[in-house]
Amino acid sequence: MAIPDSPLGTRVELQIGGTLENVTADALTRDPITITRGRRDGNSRCDVSQASASFKNTDGKYSPRNPRGPWFGQFGRNTEMRVSVQGPEAYLQLTGEAADIATTPDHASLDVAGDLDVRIEATADWYAPNSSQTLIGKWSSTDGQRSWILRFFNSSLVFNWTTAGTDASAVFIQGAIPGGLRRAAFRATLDIDNGAGGKTATLYWAPTMAGPWTQISQGTAAGTTPIFASTTALEIGPSQPANVPPRLPVRGRVHRAEVRSGIGGTVVASPDFRALAEGATAFADSAGRTWTVAGAAQVSDREYRMVGEVPTWEPKWSVGGKDVWTPVEASGIQRRLGQGQKPLASTLRRRIPTATGLLAYWPMEEGRDATQAYSAVAGVQPLSVSGFDFAADDSLTGSSALPKLKNSAKLRGTIPRSTAAGWQVELVYRLPTMPAAQTEILRVTVAGSTMRTAVVYASTAGVRIETLDSTGDVIAFFTHTNPVAIADFAGVWNRLQIFTSDAGGGQTNVCATWRDVTTGGGTWTAATLITGAQGAAVGVAGDWGAATTDMAIGHLAAIALAGSGTTPGSGIYQHADDGFSGETALDRLYRLSDEESGTIDLTWVDGDPSRPSEAMGPQRPLELLDLLYQAAETDGGILYETRDRIGMAYRDRTSLYNQDPALTLDYAAGEVAPPLEPVEDDQDLRNDITRTREGGSSARVVLADGPLSVQPPPAGVGVYDDAQTRSLALDAQALQIAGWDLHLGTWDEARYRAVTVFLHKAPHLIPAVLALDIGDKLVITNPPPWLPPGPIELIVQGTTETLGLRTWTITFLCTPAGPWTVGVLEDPVLGRLDTDGSVLAASVSESGTALEVYADPFLGPRWVDSVGYPGEFPFDVTFGGERATVTAIANRADSFGRTVANSWGTSSSGHAWTETGTVASDRSVNGSRGVITLAANVSNFRFQRIITTPVGDAEIRVRVSTSAVATGESALPAVLLRYVDSSNFYRARVHFGVSGTMFCSVTRGSTQIGVSQSLPYTYTAGQEYEVRVRLTGHTIRIRVWPVGQAEPAVWHHTETVVSSPIEAGGVGLMGSAFAGLTTVNMELRFDQFEIVTPQLFTVARAVNGITKAHAAGTDLSLATPMRMAL
Repeated sequence: MAIPDSPLGTRVELQIGGTLENVTADALTRDPITITRGRRDGNSRCDVSQASASFKNTDGKYSPRNPRGPWFGQFGRNTEMRVSVQGPEAYLQLTGEAADIATTPDHASLDVAGDLDVRIEATADWYAPNSSQTLIGKWSSTDGQRSWILRFFNSSLVFNWTTAGTDASAVFIQGAIPGGLRRAAFRATLDIDNGAGGKTATLYWAPTMAGPWTQISQGTAAGTTPIFASTTALEIGPSQPANVPPRLPVRGRVHRAEVRSGIGGTVVASPDFRALAEGATAFADSAGRTWTVAGAAQVSDREYRMVGEVPTWEPKWSVGGKDVWTPVEASGIQRRLGQGQKPLASTLRRRIPTATGLLAYWPMEEGRDATQAYSAVAGVQPLSVSGFDFAADDSLTGSSALPKLKNSAKLRGTIPRSTAAGWQVELVYRLPTMPAAQTEILRVTVAGSTMRTAVVYASTAGVRIETLDSTGDVIAFFTHTNPVAIADFAGVWNRLQIFTSDAGGGQTNVCATWRDVTTGGGTWTAATLITGAQGAAVGVAGDWGAATTDMAIGHLAAIALAGSGTTPGSGIYQHADDGFSGETALDRLYRLSDEESGTIDLTWVDGDPSRPSEAMGPQRPLELLDLLYQAAETDGGILYETRDRIGMAYRDRTSLYNQDPALTLDYAAGEVAPPLEPVEDDQDLRNDITRTREGGSSARVVLADGPLSVQPPPAGVGVYDDAQTRSLALDAQALQIAGWDLHLGTWDEARYRAVTVFLHKAPHLIPAVLALDIGDKLVITNPPPWLPPGPIELIVQGTTETLGLRTWTITFLCTPAGPWTVGVLEDPVLGRLDTDGSVLAASVSESGTALEVYADPFLGPRWVDSVGYPGEFPFDVTFGGERATVTAIANRADSFGRTVANSWGTSSSGHAWTETGTVASDRSVNGSRGVITLAANVSNFRFQRIITTPVGDAEIRVRVSTSAVATGESALPAVLLRYVDSSNFYRARVHFGVSGTMFCSVTRGSTQIGVSQSLPYTYTAGQEYEVRVRLTGHTIRIRVWPVGQAEPAVWHHTETVVSSPIEAGGVGLMGSAFAGLTTVNMELRFDQFEIVTPQLFTVARAVNGITKAHAAGTDLSLATPMRMAL
C-alpha cells in the first residue's frame, strides 16, 4: 500500500447466500465509507458501531425483493458486511476449528533427538478461561504418536513433550504470561541433558520473534531420554479434541514460527506468512519444509476496519431512474442485541435445564394469579398445586419471585420413569421457623425398589429422612439432631436434595442434604440405609399445614443420576441458587458468553491475570446486553464491539493501567491534522460520588479541597454529584469504587476530545493505527508552544474514519491517560509516593538549581534524602508548570562530632554555619556539642544560621542543655526562624530558669509574644531536652521533652505573630539570657540539630522545555506520583 500514489486497497464484502462476495466495484466513490466505533460524548457504554456505504443498483442487485437481481433471495436484513484495507503484511488466519490449520509432513530433520527450540508469533485472545488453545506441535489427536506441543491454557503458556509418544510418558511445564498481550511471540526450549542427570525446560515471551525474550517459567525433570520421534506431521494448530477441555487450534492470526534443532541452533522449520500472497494454499519455508493451508484456514493480508450487519435495505433513485443506488449502514452486534430482546431468566431457571439426566423441572416462577406450576421439560405435566401464594417471595437472588405456602397447601407432580440406577430430587426453600412437631417437608415416590416412598420431616427435635414400603410401613430412617444442623434448616434459603447412592452388597443409601445458600452456613446430611435397589423417582408430593405457613419453595427438579456415598450426583444448582454472587466480572462475562454462545461472540484482554477482576453481586434477570455492561461497569473496563468479526470484546480495568503508547504522533512533524483543540469543560467532572451496592449499603466520597473541589468558585467549582448503583459482592467495595470514580472524575487536565490523522499523508503511521484498538494509549509529542509542554497522553475511547479511493482520515475520540497511570511497587518511577503539601519555601530564579522545598508536616512526610537513600535518585518533580530532575536532596543537620574554636565551622551535613552577634570566642564545638558561651553581655543575641536564603515555613528539632543551673535569671537557648537582621526575626526559646525551673516562649525580635509557658520539668546541669519547633504561616509551636522519653503529642506553647509579621528569613539557632543571669560563663549546648523541613533540592531545570522564575509558595510534587489503583 503506497497511498496516495496508488488506491488505498479498500474492500467491501457482503455475505451472499453463505459466500463472501467482493462488492467493492459497486461501492460509489462519491459516498466515502465512514466507520464509527467506540464511545463518545462521555458515554459509559460504547455506541453501536456503524459503517456506511452506497452501492450502484442500476441492475437491481441490491434490491432484496427484486427477482431480476442476481442475488434474489440470498440476502436481506442483517446481512453481514465487511470493510477492510490491505495491510502491510500477510498472516495465517485460523478459525479455532480442528480442520483449519497449516501443516507440513513429518521429516527426519523434525525428529529432534537433542535440545529443542520452538518459537511462534501470533495474535489471539490469550486470556480465555477454561480454554486450551494449541499453537504448534508434532502431536497426534490419538495417543501413541505424540512428540511435543506448545499451547495455551487459562492465560498460561504450556509446553508438553513425551518420551514414548503417549500421554503416560508426557511431561509439561507452564507459566503465566503478562497481561494485556495481543500480538506476541512465545518460545519453549528443552535442554535434554542439563548436566545434572535431568532435562530443563524454559518458557519465554517477547513482543515479536526478534525479541527480547523474557523468561516466564523454568523447570527440570529427571532423566535425559530424548523427545519421542513421532511420525506425526508438524502442525500449526494441532488438535486433541477428546481432551477435557478439548485442545483446539488457536483462533486468531499466526505470523511466523520456527523450530530449531538445538537451543538457538539449526532451523529445521520456519513458516513465515508475512510475505505470502493473499490466498496462498501451499509454500516452502526457508528450511525446505513444504506447508499446506488446510480447511477454512487462510492466508490473508486484509485488515478489517468493520464487520457488521446491514439491518435495512432502502433502494433510492433519481427522477427518471438514471441514478439508482442503495445506501447501507452496517451496525455492530449491539444493535441487534438491543432490539426486542427479552430479559434472561433467573440463573436457576437457566442453569437447571442443562443438568445431565434431567427428568422433570418446575421453576414455580409464575405470576400471582397462576393456578399451576408449568414444566420446563417438554412432555412433563405441570405441577398440580393448591394453597400457593405465587410470586410472594423475591428474596432468593438466583430466582425470580417464588410462591409461599398458605395454611393448607398441596403439591403433586409426576416424574417420567428412568431406567438409570439412582435418582435425585432437589428444590430450594425458605422455612421461616422450625416446627415444634414433626412436619412433612417433601415426599418422593419411588418405583423399582423395596422403598416406595422417601420423606423428609423437620421439627425442633431434628431433621428426619424416612423410607417406607408399599404398605406404608417404615423401612429405615435417620434423624439428624445436631443443634447447628437443625438451626441451619430454617430461617434462611436452603437447597434440599433427596437422593440415592449404591452402598454395595445390594444395599442403597437414601440421603437428605440441606445447605444454606445465602449466608454461608454449613452443609448437612441425614442418611439411612435400605436393602434393595435404588429404583427410580416417579413422583413428588407435599402436604402442608399451619406449621409450614409462609414457607417459600421453588425450582423443584428430578434428575436421573445416582450419588456417591452421601454426596449427591448432580451439583447443577451450585452457585446458580445465589445468582453467582461473588464471581468476578471476567468470570461472569465468560459464563454469559458461554451460555449465550449462539448469540454473542465475546473475547477479552486481561491486563493482570494474577489478580481477579471486581467481585460481583447476584445476577438478576436482565437483557443480555445489560448484563454484559453491568459486569463492565462494576469492573471499570471497556466493553466494545470488535472490528474483525461480529462480536464484542472486553478489556478489563487493569489493561488500561500504565500502558505503553500504541501510537505516537509528532505534532511538530505534521502528523496531527488540525484542529487539535484542548477543552477545559465540566463534561466529565464529578466531585461528589455516591456508589451503592445493589441491595446493600452505600458509600460517598467528596473532594473537599482543591481547584476541582465542591467548594464554591473560586476555591473550587461547586458540587457535581453522581450517584450510581453497582452490582457488587460486598458493601466494602462501594467505598473503594467511589474513591476510584472520584479520582477519574476530578482529574485536572484539559481534554483533547478529538485527534485527527490524515493517513494518506502519513502512511508510515498505518501499521500502528491498524494495531491500535479501543482503550489503547495515544501520545502526542512536541505540541505547539501555545499549549502546555508535552507529551499529551490520551486513551482512545472511539474512532471515526473515512475511507476514500486515495484518502484515509481517522479521528480518535480521547480522554486523558493520566488517571490510568497507577502505582507499581518497586518500580523506579511508578513506585514513588508523593509528599502532600510540598511547596517552594523560597523563590528561585530562572536559572537557579537549588530549591528550598517545604513539606507540610501536617499533611505528610518529608522527602527522602540522597545520603540515606542514594538509590532513589534521580527523579522528576514539577512546579509552576516546569519539570525538573532532582539529583540530590540535602537535610541540614549537625551532630557536632568535631572540635572547633571561635566558630561552629561546617555542619556534619556539609553546610556552613553563619555567625552574627558578639565575639567569635563565644562559639565553639567541643567534639559532641555546639556551644554558645555567655561570657559577657549575656543578654546580647548570638545568631547561628545554617539557612541564609529567606524561607518561610519550617520545622526544627534540636537537643539543648546548659552547663549549670541558672542563677539570677534564665538562660535562653532558642531556635531561630525568619532571620532578616539582628532586630527582625522569630525566636522559639526554652527558659532554663533558676532553681531548675523551665519555661518556653516566642518572640518577634526582642519582643515577647504572649506570656511564657511553664514546662512540666525541672533540669540539672548538663541534662538534655529535646525541642521541636514548627512555624506555619505566622504561628509558632513549641514542644519540649526530656531526652530518652517519648515525644508528647501536645504542643506546650503556641503563639501567632500578628504585629509586623515577617514573611521569610534565615533559619538556625541562637543563644542569650535575661540580663540578670549571674552564672559565670554559662554554656548553652546544642546537639542533634536537624532542619526537618525545608530540604535543599539540587535540580536540573527545564526538562520539559519550560524554565522561568518561581515564587515562594509554588506547589511542588512528583512528576509521576504513585496513585493507588482500584
